[in-house]
This record gives sequence, structure tokens and C-alpha cells, in this order.
Amino acid sequence: MNVKGVQGSIRLEDGWITIRKKQAGQQAREYRIRAADVTGTRLKPATRWVFGYVQFVLPGSEPAAESRGLMNFGRPPYEDPHSLSIPRKSNEAAAELMAAVEQARG
Repeated sequence: MNVKGVQGSIRLEDGWITIRKKQAGQQAREYRIRAADVTGTRLKPATRWVFGYVQFVLPGSEPAAESRGLMNFGRPPYEDPHSLSIPRKSNEAAAELMAAVEQARG
């Protein structure tokens, strides 16, 4: 299962979540999380004007707070390795991904 995000993607495969992020002018970075280790998920659907996000919460960590800056309004900061911003066209795929992660956690 694959979700295309803003400057990155999220893939769920064999019980592992891989978040791949690429910032302009830098090499892509990948973060792997075992789905069974996830203690919570957050999905904020994108709207026509504002990107949404997918975020995973791990044991012993708090979810990253939403930024209030002009470019990142309403999303976790780009530096958060456990989240990815999504465009509106990825809302449905992101919801399916979150349901699959919740099922894998179960």
C-alpha cells in the first residue's frame, strides 16, 4: 500500500511502515517503523486550500505539534520523522493506509 505525499511517500509492506521524505536540494531520507510498535495514528485530511497530514505515534513519544507558520500551517514540522504532509488527492489512500496500520497493530 502506497500513499503519495508532499515531497515524499509512505509505504506499508509486510508489517513495516516506510516514510520517505525528500526536501528540495537534499537527498531523500527513509524512516522505518514497525506497524506493531505504533501506539497511535493521526490523520488530518487535506482541503482544497491546505495540505493535511498522516502521523504515527510511538511508545514514549508525544505527537509533534502542528506548526503555525505561513508555509506549514496546521501540519507537523517537516523535521518530524513520523509524519508526512498529504495533498487532497491522497486523502482516500491515506485513510486506507491508516486503517491497515490500525489493523496491523491489533
